[in-house]
Amino acid sequence: MVPDHLDGADVLVKDFIYYTPTEVVFGRSAEEHVAELVRKHGGHKILVHYGGGSAKRSGLLDKVCGQLSEAGIPFVTLGGVVPNPRLSLVHEGIELCRREGIDLILAIGGGSAIDSSKAIAYGVPYPGDVWDFFCGEAKPAAALPVGCVVTNPASGSEMSDSCVITNEETMDKRGYSSPLGRCRFAVSNPERTFTLPPYQTAAGVTDIMMHTMERYFSNDMDMDLTEALAEALLRTLKASALRALANPEDYQARTQIMWGGSLAHNGLTECGMQRDWACHKMEHELSAMFDVTHGAGLSALWPTWARYVYKSNVDRFVRFAVRVMGIPAGAPEETALRGIEAMEQFYREIGMPVNTTELLGRPLTDSEIEEMARRCSHDGSITVGNLRVLTRQDMVQIYKNSRA
Repeated sequence: MVPDHLDGADVLVKDFIYYTPTEVVFGRSAEEHVAELVRKHGGHKILVHYGGGSAKRSGLLDKVCGQLSEAGIPFVTLGGVVPNPRLSLVHEGIELCRREGIDLILAIGGGSAIDSSKAIAYGVPYPGDVWDFFCGEAKPAAALPVGCVVTNPASGSEMSDSCVITNEETMDKRGYSSPLGRCRFAVSNPERTFTLPPYQTAAGVTDIMMHTMERYFSNDMDMDLTEALAEALLRTLKASALRALANPEDYQARTQIMWGGSLAHNGLTECGMQRDWACHKMEHELSAMFDVTHGAGLSALWPTWARYVYKSNVDRFVRFAVRVMGIPAGAPEETALRGIEAMEQFYREIGMPVNTTELLGRPLTDSEIEEMARRCSHDGSITVGNLRVLTRQDMVQIYKNSRA
């Protein structure tokens, strides 16, 4: 018998599809399994794709390549991935894969290396320009398989269907999502994050939390289990960030952050919820124009966005304040605003900026604001956000308000 509160038209929970096929190998010495995972997922000749010097300095790159050699798996390498990964390197990787007959791409690094690998994977079998996918002009019919060794938990790209690439010629930063882009396997050893600088740790936690907050701040208030999972993740990440910053080799704290990064962006915390993504889309314009760290850009925008939109759903902000930030329940608007202030204080505590002037070291100019709003709104032809739908003029006002 169906309970009365679940009967008929009163049911408001949205239908959803949850698809997370990535095989995760997690824990100490997880990277010892790389060669067997490559074999398991069909890799016969692979591209090892990585970023700057940290993969080399830590010895991880040599260790992984050594395992591949011992297993008799041919490979070629392509380094040089930078934060806000560039389209030009994606083009270079596509040509390299075609020339070498690559059949699997292994990313070593954080979200930038993984996103760049996904874009290369889309581009190899596609006869046109891979940028077509990011512009919405085409959809991939196939992609090379991608695996990854995660060294910087932040983007959640190891378990998500999305990637973000910057076209440095046009200063456009755009994302694309497809089930074809999901990593076949992800290797995550929290010990590999012990040497992350404090700023990168804090920016990574900010990004992780925002991946859940972009789903949590929804007008759907009927999926209690999903909301509770999101709240638990946010509380855990807050506490773990402070512990990891106080003691970088706190294995338990690093474990929560690394696993939290995967869970925050694999779709779990959006089941039955409507996503927002306004802050992410507006931040993409900041990091495209100024090449700032993504997590720092998010913390610089979120308090302003929250104060701009909270009246659209005061109850949601009250729940956040009470259940995530630990604010005693009081008058709804006052409680909602105290929750926003508490989140802002948390950003300060972990060393993140809380406005764009702190982020850039100077105020945004009016012309910069107008240009970012123009790009984000595609010349006023689209809106962003769902908790409150934002027009181009709303974006201008939020960017302006974020200066203080």
